[in-house]
Amino acid sequence: MLCKRIIPCLDVMNGRTVKGVKFLDLKDAGDPVELAARYAIEGADELVFLDITATHEKRKTLAELASKVAQAINIPFTVGGGISSVDDALTLLYAGADKVSINSAAVRRPALINELAARFGCQCVVLAVDARQTEKGWEVYLNGGRIPTGIDLFEWVGEAVDRGAGEILFTSMDHDGTKGGFANEALAEMSQRFHVPLIASGGAGTKEHFVDVFKIGKADAALAAGIFHFGELSIPELKQYIYNQKIPVRIL
Repeated sequence: MLCKRIIPCLDVMNGRTVKGVKFLDLKDAGDPVELAARYAIEGADELVFLDITATHEKRKTLAELASKVAQAINIPFTVGGGISSVDDALTLLYAGADKVSINSAAVRRPALINELAARFGCQCVVLAVDARQTEKGWEVYLNGGRIPTGIDLFEWVGEAVDRGAGEILFTSMDHDGTKGGFANEALAEMSQRFHVPLIASGGAGTKEHFVDVFKIGKADAALAAGIFHFGELSIPELKQYIYNQKIPVRIL
C-alpha cells in the first residue's frame, strides 16, 4: 500500500498566506516562503500553493513568489490560481512547480485539461474542485467559492478524469475552516468511482480527523492549512499518530 500523504496548503493573497472559514473572514497566517521552508523541514510530503484571488481578479498567478517558495523547499510542489492556458502552466513549471492545479478555468473550458495533459502528462495536472452540498447534491463553485454553477461534483470529476486530470483536490466548502472533520462520505464515493489519487481538503481540526479521512474517506492525501499555520498541530506529531494507527505514512 502506498504511503498516505500530508500536504500543507498555502492560500496566498497579496503576497501573504491567509486562512478563513468556509472561504470567508480571511486572516493573515504568515509569510509563504518561511512557512514553506518550515513544512519541508518538518516532513511534509508535498506542498500546495494557491493564489486564491487570481481568477476573481482576472490576473495570472504570482509566479515570482511561487519561485521563491520553490527555492525554499525540496518536496513536490503544486501551484494553482489563474491558470487558463498551456503557457500559464509553463510559466509556473519553469518557476519551480512540479504540478499545476486548475479549477475555474477548467470548468469554463474543459478542453484545457486535455491540452495540459497532452503537453505535460496527466501526472502534472491536478483538478481542484470546490463544492458545497445542496438539496440536489454536491454543487461545484467557481472563483474561490463565489459563483455557483449548478454542475454536479461527481459528474464534473468524472469528465475531468476522462480528459486527463491525474489527481483530484476536493475542497468541501461546508467543512472548510470549521475544524469539524473532512467530508468523508463524499470522499469515499469519489475514491470508489474514480481511480486517480484523491486529496481531501476542508475540515481538518484534530489528529483523529486525518485517521478518519484515510480510513473512512479513502483519501490518498490530506491537505490542511490553519492547524499547521497557527501551530495547533505539528506535522511530525501528526504523522507519528497516523503511523501508530497502522496507516502507512512517511516518517523522517
